[in-house]
Amino acid sequence: MELNLRPYQEEVVQAALRGENSIIWLPTGGGKTRAAVYIADKHLETKANAKVAVLVNKVHLVDQHYMKEFGQYLRHKYRIKAISGDSSEKDFFGRLVRVSDLVICTAQILENALNNMDEDKHVEITDFTLLVIDECHHTNKESVYNKIMWRYMEKKVRKEGRLPQILGLTASPGTGGNKSLDKAVEHVLQICANLDSKIVSTKNYTPMLQSFVPKPKKEYDIVERRDKDPFGDHLKSMMIMIHEFMPATVSRSLRELGTQEYEADVVELEKAGVKAKNRLIAQCALHLRKYNDALLINDTIRMVDAFRVLEEFYNSRSSKLLDGTDLFLQGLFVENSLELKHLASDPRYENPKLAQLQSRLLEEFQDTNSRGIIFSKTRRGTHCLNDWVKSNPELQRVNITAGILTGAGTGANNMTQTEQKSVISHFRQGYLNLLISTSVAEEGLDIPECNLVVRYGLLTNEIAQQQASGRARASNSVYSVVADVGGREVRKELVNEYLEDLTARAIDEVQRMSPVDFRHKVFELQKTAVVIRMEAERKRDAKKQRYTPGQVQLQCRSCFTSVCSGGDIRKIENSHHVNINTEFKNYYKVGGQVNMERTFEDWEPGRIISCRHCEEDWGFEIKFKKVAILPCLKIKSFSFNTPKETKPYKKWKDVEFQVTEFDFIEYMSNRFPDLDLSD
Repeated sequence: MELNLRPYQEEVVQAALRGENSIIWLPTGGGKTRAAVYIADKHLETKANAKVAVLVNKVHLVDQHYMKEFGQYLRHKYRIKAISGDSSEKDFFGRLVRVSDLVICTAQILENALNNMDEDKHVEITDFTLLVIDECHHTNKESVYNKIMWRYMEKKVRKEGRLPQILGLTASPGTGGNKSLDKAVEHVLQICANLDSKIVSTKNYTPMLQSFVPKPKKEYDIVERRDKDPFGDHLKSMMIMIHEFMPATVSRSLRELGTQEYEADVVELEKAGVKAKNRLIAQCALHLRKYNDALLINDTIRMVDAFRVLEEFYNSRSSKLLDGTDLFLQGLFVENSLELKHLASDPRYENPKLAQLQSRLLEEFQDTNSRGIIFSKTRRGTHCLNDWVKSNPELQRVNITAGILTGAGTGANNMTQTEQKSVISHFRQGYLNLLISTSVAEEGLDIPECNLVVRYGLLTNEIAQQQASGRARASNSVYSVVADVGGREVRKELVNEYLEDLTARAIDEVQRMSPVDFRHKVFELQKTAVVIRMEAERKRDAKKQRYTPGQVQLQCRSCFTSVCSGGDIRKIENSHHVNINTEFKNYYKVGGQVNMERTFEDWEPGRIISCRHCEEDWGFEIKFKKVAILPCLKIKSFSFNTPKETKPYKKWKDVEFQVTEFDFIEYMSNRFPDLDLSD
């Protein structure tokens, strides 16, 4: 198939064709990926021993880039491989790279291969002559893209080997949250420094670009707040009763009920309760967060959805009552559940936003060819909206067929990668005409026929707003913001519009710098970044040595039972943390089998494990090399008692002791001392 570019695309590829590192800035739908295909083609044609890696930040984009772009235009000329996390081919990534001209993969797969020293898996960044980084505005802080570019930068500073050419693609670098032009310019320069690239955009063909990428019509679908909200009021009265159950000094520090700020407060309160080993505070905070979740759902979706969240939560805890705190919290819900259920079923107090959303959907789906996406904040929200659509006779009358798209994972509301691919495929083919999605569909998802995007109860930044708006590709498309009158969503949209304009002005400022001035500023930022990273690594290494493993005790986060020592913990593949002490099985009980779509080279999932005392979910067993049964621990289910304090952690990398790699031979030798497994 012949690969032709529009004039504005030809303009933005020139720097890359000269072998320069560059970031292509074009709006969503402007053809950034097509430009990258053209550059990759010319690079492979003209450079000796050329090898290209196309990096994406979401699994579903691997297939999309292969099927619709790189594979479609280049597979007849070059050896191309598309590899994602659910592909067994990732286990011999290094070998595949050596026999391919171009690979398309998630950035995490490349990062894993850079770290893995196994010959079949390992690659060096210098094995490639061109790195294409999709959605490259994510190249900041601790992102995978930035970790890969740190390696590049280290080799550049040390002048080690031949470095690959860098090609970044973005629809919006954003302003980094900055509202002044100077700070926005600094942010754009930092992205350029992180990618060691200049930023290019069309200067001569702007009207043509705008004609090919028409902006959707923005509509503010504003609704009056409920006159009365007896269901929400009743939830708040129950929350106040929980406040009164806690020490008065604690509840006075909490902000307004039913807000994101309140959620942040109770998250910190639960951590404080864990640190103080105060189960009353920790458990009350945990339950208050669930009530606040219900208030937020009541504010955006149906009352019955909010009630169901609480009902499921308390049903799951009815057999886990350990003390007076549990009895009070469970009793409070049980005593009020009938009244809550009655209020939730009263149509007089239903959410007016849903009526407005229904009106918008009915208007747009009069055309039987319509295709739309509703963006919701949470996975739970997408499921609630999907239930509402499917149970709504008016929406069914206009033949709306909805599907959910959320992030991949193993949680209750997560999707498998196969499910993601299936939903996207069905939406592309028209079997589904409405996607209800979290932010996973904001970036990169290419559905040319989509003519409606709805932002429903979302507060996000200017990048996410631009990306979501860009999903509406069809002519005469609509971008709708459904919000309460005077609500924060509208204010945030207006701020984001200003920041979108500020981003363009900042990029223009950067592009107008002299080459010497630009290179100087970028180099200074790169030197600063190297120093900051080296210092961060020094502190991280020092933190890892703060305690010996034996000085740290792990406790169940829910009941504070001490269950093992840090010395019992080992890591597998630098990510899965297991307990090798055979006595640990006395502290947990097993549940159902864990099923994972992915397969792993050395292990397979076993059964769910939970605290024998309080039934807190601790993770699951894994079967290593089909013989060793090892409990794999979820860090958020534990607190860590050190000589100085007790504290929870979000991630294993943050713990303050060294966790050594699991040694299978050593483990089996200890299990079977009569066997001689030495060299």
